[in-house]
Amino acid sequence: MAAIGRFRKGDEIFYAKIVDGELFRAHGDIFGSPTFDKKPTPRKGVKTLVPVTPSKVINVGLNYADHAREMKRELPKTPLFWFKATTALLADGGKIEIPFPQHQTEFEAELAIVIGRKTRNVTPSAASRYIFGYTASQDITDRTIQHSESQWSRSKSFDTFAPLGPYVETQIDPTDLTIQLFQNGHLRQNSNTREMIFKPAEIVSFISTNLTLLPGDVILTGSPSGVAPIQSGDRLEVRIQGLAPLTNSVK
Repeated sequence: MAAIGRFRKGDEIFYAKIVDGELFRAHGDIFGSPTFDKKPTPRKGVKTLVPVTPSKVINVGLNYADHAREMKRELPKTPLFWFKATTALLADGGKIEIPFPQHQTEFEAELAIVIGRKTRNVTPSAASRYIFGYTASQDITDRTIQHSESQWSRSKSFDTFAPLGPYVETQIDPTDLTIQLFQNGHLRQNSNTREMIFKPAEIVSFISTNLTLLPGDVILTGSPSGVAPIQSGDRLEVRIQGLAPLTNSVK
C-alpha cells in the first residue's frame, strides 16, 4: 500500500489506493490485508472524505520546543495529551467554521498518526509496527477559551476544528519531514518533524501505556511555532513533505 483515501460516490462509501491521481478501490479490511481493483474508478462524482473514522482523536501538545516558547510554557517531561471530539473532523476542501468571531481562533499545522492495529503497552522500538500511516492535519484552537480554562478539549473540539487528510501515506519515515502552513498563500509555519520533542514512536508507546488504541485512531503530534489567528475568507494549506497537501477555507 501507499496513499490510502476514503471516498463517497452517491450513497456508497469506499476506501481506495491513490496512484498518480487515480483511485483503485479496496476490498476487505483496510487495516488488514485488502486487495485492490486493477482498473481505476472514474473520479467523476467522487467526493473525498476524512480518510479514517477513528474511535478517538488524541492531541499531543507542546511537542515542538519553539512552539512551547511562543506559548510561554515549560517543555513537558512526558507527552502532554488530551482528546479532541471526533465530530470536529473535517475533510480536505471543507470549511472551518469560527463559532465565536469575537474570539481569537488560530491555526496549528500538525503531522497526524493513524493507528493500524489494536495497541496496548507497546515499547517505543515496537510502536512503528502498530502505525498504519501518516496524514496532514490541523488543530484549530479557540485561544480565548483555551486561556480561560485549565482543560483544553472545549477550545479545540468545535465542529470543523480538526481538518484531516486528504490521504494516509503508509510508506513514509516521519522523522525528518518539512512541515509548513500557508495562509492565503503566505508561509506562516515552517519547520521540520526532527524538531519534535517526542517522536511518533515514543508518542504511540506512551499513550498505549495509558489507554488502548484501536485501528483508525488518530494522534495529532503537535504544532511548530508560527501559529496565528484566522478569519473568514482565509485559505489554509498544510504542506508536509511526502504527503498530499491539506487545504481548507474559513468562514
